[in-house]
Order: sequence, then C-alpha cells, then structure tokens
Amino acid sequence: MEIQNLRVYERRGLVSPARTDGGTRLYSEADVDRLVRIGELLAEGLNLAGIAKVLELERTVERLRADNRRLRAR
Repeated sequence: MEIQNLRVYERRGLVSPARTDGGTRLYSEADVDRLVRIGELLAEGLNLAGIAKVLELERTVERLRADNRRLRAR
C-alpha cells in the first residue's frame, strides 16, 4: 500500500497505528489485518465511506457472535 493511502485511512479513522516518540507509525498485526481487509473491499469497488460501514458492521457481528457463544455456554 502507498504511504499516502495509509495516511488517508488513518485520517478517516479506518486504522489507528501506535506511534513512536519520533512519530513513526507502528502497525500491529490487527492493523495489518484491517489494511488487508480494506484492500479487499477496495478491490470489490467500495469507497472509503462504504468500507467504514462494512468494518463497523463486521465488528458488530463479531461482538454479537461472542455474546451468543457466552450465553450458550451458561
């Protein structure tokens, strides 16, 4: 990915890398996974607003699945 795209994704709140004291971005494994997912969604033709919504919905679905597993385990 181009650095300028990474900056746009960060400004749009799609990724939030940590920073060193010098300001260098530090991407976690979760950030890299998210960037791969962003690339997939871009390849499918979604714009950044659509990608933000998809990522939000995917987080919601995962949270609901975790809640469901927890409730079924009771």
